[in-house]
Amino acid sequence: MATLAADRYLAGMNDVTTLANPPQPASARLRKPDWIRVKAPTSAGFAETKRLMREKSLTTVCEEAACPNIGECWTKKHATVMILGDTCTRACAFCNVKTGMPRAVDAAEPQHVAEVAVQMGLKHIVITSVDRDDLPDGGARQFVRVIEAIRAAAPATTIEILTPDFRNKADAAIDMIVAARPDVYNHNLETVPRLYPTIRPGARYYASLRLLEGVKKRDPSIFTKSGIMLGLGEQRLEVHQVMDDMRSADIDFLTMGQYLQPTPRHARVEDFVTPQAFDSFAAIARAKGFLLVASSPLTRSSYHAGDDFERLRANREAKLAAAR
Repeated sequence: MATLAADRYLAGMNDVTTLANPPQPASARLRKPDWIRVKAPTSAGFAETKRLMREKSLTTVCEEAACPNIGECWTKKHATVMILGDTCTRACAFCNVKTGMPRAVDAAEPQHVAEVAVQMGLKHIVITSVDRDDLPDGGARQFVRVIEAIRAAAPATTIEILTPDFRNKADAAIDMIVAARPDVYNHNLETVPRLYPTIRPGARYYASLRLLEGVKKRDPSIFTKSGIMLGLGEQRLEVHQVMDDMRSADIDFLTMGQYLQPTPRHARVEDFVTPQAFDSFAAIARAKGFLLVASSPLTRSSYHAGDDFERLRANREAKLAAAR
């Protein structure tokens, strides 16, 4: 795996990211630029998706994480289901999901998720979860149950999972989940390693990389995916190094999006990265060999996940054909 050198972090100006606003006092929040604004959700499709989630007693990361794309996605009946409850055992500085002692695991949850997949006619479904450090397996068994329930009820639906890092339980968790064979295994690195102590204090950068590398080693046919947020104060060369580390772990798909501060008590936005800068990062990532790159201010882990999965498959097939 590529070595992270401190001088790379400190070298040079952050010449890809730019401030949309002039420097302000530390207590002030930057005003969102026009390219990051979205309309409030009002469509009938949005209301129907919300009704179905409530009817099945399911939680979505779209709501809990205050995703800016919820109006667009729910209108199209795309939603990312968040299993294992709505309370996380961690307190990351960027995340809007509540922290505390979670409730007991819902035994009916896998069946409810499968029923939603059938009723919504989903070709592709994304399943994520809160961190459950309180559970002996970190919640891995519930991911397996959900995958198995979807396979039984909707065998044509492709399955993407976005898991936590399963701290101190990763090897057993990966063995269990890989055996259930999701189509895509996603785990987000979230930010550059220098910022982990303040942004993602409960996690370890290299542990997350090893998790994804472990998935690929156990089953190379499973697509691996990871994402980072920009705008937290990262430097250009740090982002490039994360890309190199991801490729060393054989990660197929990189997503990059703008960090948005959910509330005043969360980590502040240090800068709003322009769409042109996101395009530049995407070009560099593609040159480094990712099968697919999604990079824009509004990109999120599961944004357009179904369409992206089709592109992933097509790109892999093209790569294999070219190698013959």
